[in-house]
Amino acid sequence: MKILFAASEALPFIKVGGLGDVMGALPKELVKQGIDARVVIPMYSVMSQKMREQCHFEKFFYFSLGWRSCYCGVFSAKADGVTYYLIDNEQYFKRGGTYGEYDDAERFAYFSKAVLELLPQIDFFPDIIHANDWHTALVPVYLDTQYRSLPGYGSIKTVFSIHNIEFQGKYDRNILESVFGIYPSQESILEFDGCLNLMKGAIECANIVTTVSETYAKEILNPYFSFGLHPILEARQYKLRGIVNGIDTEVFDPETDPNIKTNYSLKTRGNKRFDKLALQEELGLTQDPDVPLIGLVTRLTPQKGIDLLEPVMDELMRENVQMVVLGSGYAEYENYFKYCDYAYHDKFRAVIKFSAPLAQQIYAGADLFLMPSKSEPCGLAQMIAMRYGTIPIVHTVGGLKDTVPPFNPETSEGSGVTFQSFNAQDMLGAIRRAMAVWRDPDQRKAIMKNAMSGDYSWKASAGKYREIYESL
Repeated sequence: MKILFAASEALPFIKVGGLGDVMGALPKELVKQGIDARVVIPMYSVMSQKMREQCHFEKFFYFSLGWRSCYCGVFSAKADGVTYYLIDNEQYFKRGGTYGEYDDAERFAYFSKAVLELLPQIDFFPDIIHANDWHTALVPVYLDTQYRSLPGYGSIKTVFSIHNIEFQGKYDRNILESVFGIYPSQESILEFDGCLNLMKGAIECANIVTTVSETYAKEILNPYFSFGLHPILEARQYKLRGIVNGIDTEVFDPETDPNIKTNYSLKTRGNKRFDKLALQEELGLTQDPDVPLIGLVTRLTPQKGIDLLEPVMDELMRENVQMVVLGSGYAEYENYFKYCDYAYHDKFRAVIKFSAPLAQQIYAGADLFLMPSKSEPCGLAQMIAMRYGTIPIVHTVGGLKDTVPPFNPETSEGSGVTFQSFNAQDMLGAIRRAMAVWRDPDQRKAIMKNAMSGDYSWKASAGKYREIYESL
């Protein structure tokens, strides 16, 4: 079976969010299971020089997009047994970043069409094209409207994955023909709520639509979570599936992680305290193994539940506790955490950036890991935290509900602490319950054992994707 993943990012080449993690890990697991899984992504100029040096030029060609004749360079690379193709066009991808450009509609329309034009150039016609999020949502649309009758394309099936429904690719209807190269007679495929909605088009055209957890697949049928798309999803519910993500357990392994001070495993989890002391030292916090240390590694956006912290921060900081926040995002949240660093400097640190090594050190060195997300399609951080023996404190939504069973002190079952309502006091109550569990030696031992014993790998999830592919 041959699968081609189309995505806007993928490790180890480029990563902005969780999509990059998924596109690095899922194809790798499928290859292990005997599937010919390949990935195509844009060749951004911001990709590291190290990764660019691993890419080999294959060929170039031109294709039409609306009235434009577009250059398309093709590079290839191998990583973990997976073949990656990188689409090169400096007009679209030689930018200061990956997303957020004024012409994103044209950039990713170009990329989506390039994915289909690529197939005969590399002599690879897959059984399934698996597109991801709005950036590649036009792939199933173009396939159905412009390529089905061409040799090699007729039998290709499509899967479309929604990693975050908040970002749908909404654009003015006036650019349908000039930018997307789609005829007015086909506008109904994309048109929704007065504009062109690329995600809506993919939902209409794809054979199967997946989301990244079972609970999120149910939630996005509800207006509260759907960002307006629930009528389309309800109408196409027969093709909707939910499969929880995994994590790359080779990268996120406290026993081998090169970024942390002291490696440890389930059997040697007592060594985790040395990572805590090292983290406290690096952050300039008092080195005290008996003070619970809370970690928060996240994008600073409303979706991540940051609004819940300010109303209860004074109460939380009156506790015997330390806290570290790592992330960047909305200026108002960045400024608030900078203020907290100043106001509670003896026990609070804010590092306003993203640093993968420091994130690993927080997963290993923190005792508790806070994820108060308002919505969370899947979430990876809670699974990474549990693998490192750090107790997650989560709001029971989306993938957080599916992956973090609440700890029951009576039965010693469960691997995290949860709260049900999106409410600051409920979150504070959960933090206090988590600190009580951590301070009890027997309960701490039980919850850490449960967390570190969990299977967070891609093996089971990849098997479910394989079942979908085989059904098509």
